[in-house]
Amino acid sequence: MQRYFIHLSYDGANYHGWQIQPNGNTVEETIERALTTLLRQPIDITGAGRTDTGVNASMMVAHFDADEHTVADCKQLAYRLNRMLPRDIAIHGISPVGSDMHARFSAISRTYHYYIHTTKNPFLGRYSWEVHYPLDFQLMNEAAQMLVGERDFKCFCKAGADVKTTICNVTDAHFERIDGNFAEDRGDRHLFVITANRFLRNMVRAVVGTLVDVGRGRITLDDFQRILETGSRSDAGESVPGYALFLSDIKY
Repeated sequence: MQRYFIHLSYDGANYHGWQIQPNGNTVEETIERALTTLLRQPIDITGAGRTDTGVNASMMVAHFDADEHTVADCKQLAYRLNRMLPRDIAIHGISPVGSDMHARFSAISRTYHYYIHTTKNPFLGRYSWEVHYPLDFQLMNEAAQMLVGERDFKCFCKAGADVKTTICNVTDAHFERIDGNFAEDRGDRHLFVITANRFLRNMVRAVVGTLVDVGRGRITLDDFQRILETGSRSDAGESVPGYALFLSDIKY
């Protein structure tokens, strides 16, 4: 058996997340079904992460194992897979890797992007969250710096999540303004970037929601620090919508 990495991206709007579920269409199941048909053998794939319902990925990595003789040409397989898959999933490449490589456990970091705009714009609503109140992004960046480091992030973990540990090591967390010259770029756009070795279920959306509470003056920087150190999920802010969240990079 040979192991292969798949590099892909997808629009999550039509899916109940990445991971196969009993009562919902998922990205993982859609790709597995297509590969099983093309390779004429049962194929199971494993992704680098498990994005939630509606969340997008501008970069996702997954692996699968198959008989080497059935994958004679990786470029041709990627081409045929793209022809079979719906338009909201794109395969960018398939390549053989060593048997010790694992899409999830070999990854050393993941980066998520979250998009926010504060002026109504008809071109942004599908992939960016429109906020109807002023935000202090400088203050939000001060709070975001408190996230950096290895700590327990249980306050941002969805209740009932099946995880062995809620410890994560965040290496970057910041907001940056997006400037554009075209009409579709306008709208006082901002991007939140966060990188860590791992993420908890619903973590990024809860982080952004809590940072927005800082930016609109609902909680102070001291409150944010206290939530980080001693808080539970009920103490943190609401989860922001998933359609503006993208898994954007994975390092191995």
